[in-house]
Amino acid sequence: MADEMIRATGRRKTSVARVRMLRGTGVVKVNAKELDIYFPVERHRAAVLAPLKATKTLGKYDITADVTGGGPLGQAEAVMLAVARALDKSGPENDPLLREGGFLTRDSRMKERKKYGRKAARRSFQFSKR
Repeated sequence: MADEMIRATGRRKTSVARVRMLRGTGVVKVNAKELDIYFPVERHRAAVLAPLKATKTLGKYDITADVTGGGPLGQAEAVMLAVARALDKSGPENDPLLREGGFLTRDSRMKERKKYGRKAARRSFQFSKR
């Protein structure tokens, strides 16, 4: 897949990331902003770039991500999954490296729903003996 756009989707909690990847100079934009402006926390930026570092392709692709829903960490991990899936599509040599790092596994943990008769999912209302 030389010089063609690769599209991939990643999800985490309630965040959904749609990524477009094209051979280039290594520019990463999230919601039309630079990576370090959109994700000011170093841990979130590292999560987004982790699949690129694992496959030694950092600086070889221009990545544009559109992310909706959730918070910063969920969005960063959704982008990470989408980038990993796009790299997996780009060449079969990346698959073992991405699987070994656990980048292709969707984290299925979601927030547990609130139950009736309780204050939250598991938290009960305060009990009073008297």
